[in-house]
Amino acid sequence: MDRFVDRSTLGDITADVVIAGGGIAGLSCAAWLAADCGLRVLVVEKDDHLGGRAASCLDTATGDAVDIGPHVLTSEHRNFLALLERVGTIGQVHWQPDPLITLLDGGRQLRMHAPRWPPPLHGLPNLRNALRCMSWRDLMSNMSIAWTAARLDEPGTLALDDLDAESYLRLHGVSGRSIDWFWRSSMLALLNAPLAECSAAAVMRVFRLMLGRSGYYFGFPKVALADLYAPGCRRAVEAAGGHVQTSCAARSLLATASGAFEGMLLEGGRIVRARAGVLALPPQALAAVTHDTAGATLNRFANGAWFKPCAYVSTMLWFDTKLTSECFWARVWAEGDLNTDFYDLSNIRPELPRTGSLIVANAIHADEAWTWGDARLVAQTRRELADFAPAAAGALLRHSRVHRIPMAVPCPAPGTERLRPAARTTVPGLWLAGDWTATGLPCSMESAARSGALAAEHVAAAFGIGLRRALPPPSTQWPIAALTHSGSRR
Repeated sequence: MDRFVDRSTLGDITADVVIAGGGIAGLSCAAWLAADCGLRVLVVEKDDHLGGRAASCLDTATGDAVDIGPHVLTSEHRNFLALLERVGTIGQVHWQPDPLITLLDGGRQLRMHAPRWPPPLHGLPNLRNALRCMSWRDLMSNMSIAWTAARLDEPGTLALDDLDAESYLRLHGVSGRSIDWFWRSSMLALLNAPLAECSAAAVMRVFRLMLGRSGYYFGFPKVALADLYAPGCRRAVEAAGGHVQTSCAARSLLATASGAFEGMLLEGGRIVRARAGVLALPPQALAAVTHDTAGATLNRFANGAWFKPCAYVSTMLWFDTKLTSECFWARVWAEGDLNTDFYDLSNIRPELPRTGSLIVANAIHADEAWTWGDARLVAQTRRELADFAPAAAGALLRHSRVHRIPMAVPCPAPGTERLRPAARTTVPGLWLAGDWTATGLPCSMESAARSGALAAEHVAAAFGIGLRRALPPPSTQWPIAALTHSGSRR
């Protein structure tokens, strides 16, 4: 760390806590420390806007607020919803209790449900739809993997981390049709990686919850995504005497002679001196602010060979006519498809006119499509949209926009689940936050919010303040939960 910066010509800034990163993790941490602990927090964000990978902007042609890729919430997003409750925007979520989702498979629209029945009985309403697409033999080929998932505890789950999910499923006898119809579709949507490139531990953790928890459902922001949390978090920080500074990157860390955290050197040469610091940055960004021996432990998390970014392509289409009454649907995986999930924001956001449709589609893990031109992406998205809403083929397309998102989340590649670090670092007074840290959750907005709350608890403890804001990840329900403690760890 830069311990020997000449400060004689620089105006120092003082704060109780300095946080690098103005995404969900950093703002969540800042809001809890300011609102519940009264600490003076300085948040520095390198971009000219807040939100990080959950940011929003205005489309210059239409004036509509658009997100850098649409995001979906769930009723299980406990930490993110607690943050929205704290900043007063929980009412800005449009919930869809039923159906859970509508799937498009070979021209068939399948409405899937998640009733509050004891698991695994909550899957029975979807049995008919599943058997329209798979044989009984395909369905029953999942029994071994389901029994294993039901009995896995967390150590047993992590023991699978070095295996790729597709090989692990085939090892358990899951049929090719079942892998294609259920596993590829669901895990690409939930974990943002193809099965062959995904940790078996990450897949089994998610599947255990799908198998052993019922009654969950999706929700969608009725406002621009960043408006759900960023302004409220900023107000909480400023009300406690802190500040949120955009267009201001952290260049390096400062340490005392004993190696404890002392502050940050900012872009432009200013120094922030603080008793505690939080790095709420993507793993690849850590190397830019941690340079020496004390930072070497942090730098290992920035190794691109481990935390590879998942690229998205998000295509937005403005139509002059109403195409559908659905909020959200998805395509079952098929070779050659581009997009996974679709949204009609005109059915979600009150400020949009109901006479047209604003369709947004996500192409997840879009390595090949990344090089496509905008016209090709728009044309392919429109063809896939017309499979669900045939009127799209003849409707007037008023405007289109393509977002290429280099990193939506870090990919959960084999070996990365065990690598995810805790909030505490080896540098006294310095903590980590981010969706990629050890939260017990897939990389997501919920993981980011929980990481911010966990870091806030550690920082508060350093100031002698008891803070409990991190809510535990969802767990399996009875009777599946009763199997876990007698589980197999293989």
